[in-house]
Amino acid sequence: MKPEQTRPRSLREIELAVEAEGREWMRKRLQEELQKEADQQGGVFPPKRSLRRASAQTSDAAADRAGGG
Repeated sequence: MKPEQTRPRSLREIELAVEAEGREWMRKRLQEELQKEADQQGGVFPPKRSLRRASAQTSDAAADRAGGG
């Protein structure tokens, strides 16, 4: 058996694990609620990005890197 498997977890390790579980639960719950609302309104979640908007953002980013912004 590995030593880390035999020693008890510290209170901090337990706290971090429980917080991580809570964040994941909240993320899933939020996603479910947003999806439910989008379904009621006839929308799509997550929203699809349009090609025109995406290519414009890519061009803007390239201009910024080149110092054109």
